[in-house]
Amino acid sequence: MTRYHIALATLLACSVAPFSQAQTAMRQPGDPQRWYQEDSTPQAQLRTLRKEISAALAEAKKACRSEPSATRATCLKEAQDTYRQDMANAEKLREAAHPQ
Repeated sequence: MTRYHIALATLLACSVAPFSQAQTAMRQPGDPQRWYQEDSTPQAQLRTLRKEISAALAEAKKACRSEPSATRATCLKEAQDTYRQDMANAEKLREAAHPQ
């Protein structure tokens, strides 16, 4: 499995997990109430998904920086390519996470 596939699988898991855990997660003291409110509109869901895609890119870049310098540039390029592809397919990902 390539880093791209791992990153994509991680992104999809991260994208869907907050929605599935929102109703089962135990509220912790100090947590903002908004963490436990499901996005009620497609626009809000898409906005959240775009934030998650951006956060996944930041995590992937951080992971790439810990790789040997010989593979770092390729890793960063794959992370950026994954980000672009996921942003281009954000609406499809949203629909998959929130079937009507």
